[in-house]
Amino acid sequence: MNSESPVEWRVSQGLTEYPDALATMESCVADIIAGGPELIWLVEHPPLYTAGTSARPDDLLDGNRFPVFTAGRGGEYTYHGPGQRVCYAMIDLDRRGRDIRRYVRDLEEWIIATLKHFDVTGERRSGRVGIWVDRSTDGDTIVREDKIAAIGVRVRRWVSFHGISINLEPSLNHYEGIVPCGISEFGVTSLEDLGVSASMADLDNALRSSFETVFRRETAIRSEGS
Repeated sequence: MNSESPVEWRVSQGLTEYPDALATMESCVADIIAGGPELIWLVEHPPLYTAGTSARPDDLLDGNRFPVFTAGRGGEYTYHGPGQRVCYAMIDLDRRGRDIRRYVRDLEEWIIATLKHFDVTGERRSGRVGIWVDRSTDGDTIVREDKIAAIGVRVRRWVSFHGISINLEPSLNHYEGIVPCGISEFGVTSLEDLGVSASMADLDNALRSSFETVFRRETAIRSEGS
């Protein structure tokens, strides 16, 4: 991590309206481009759907259920709402090696490491964005996997924004108004659905600890290789 420009952490209480989040991210990105500190911003949103740059109209199954916003990030449709921790990561990739693929892998690793705090095994899946949990049991003849975390990134002048979301205890039936991330073959889960009893503060603490571990390690690896 860059000691001259430490990452700032901000936690918003209550529910943050999505247009306000977009405006705040735009302002933060401009500040980082001008040399300001990176920011991890933790929020919850009221129930809503967002459409990424690859969203397909047919994947919006019920456009009247909740407000729908164009996000500008990569990816397709996703749901945000109470009980889900959204982590907006405004990170200066110019300071971190200008490697977007590695950055996305780091976001995945951040989620996986966070879930380990709750004894949940999160996994990557080829061709499927996000982090998944194997729900198969002995004797299953089909693959049963549910998505527990989403990733969507946008980059401007090597500054990333948007980020990740992890389901703590959202109403999972709210996903029924969309095809989440364009994937209909698999479901959606949460820590609560998996039997984990944790508060949002517990999740936030795990996120911060895991971020420090993953991104400090990446900085060390790049320094050794330079």
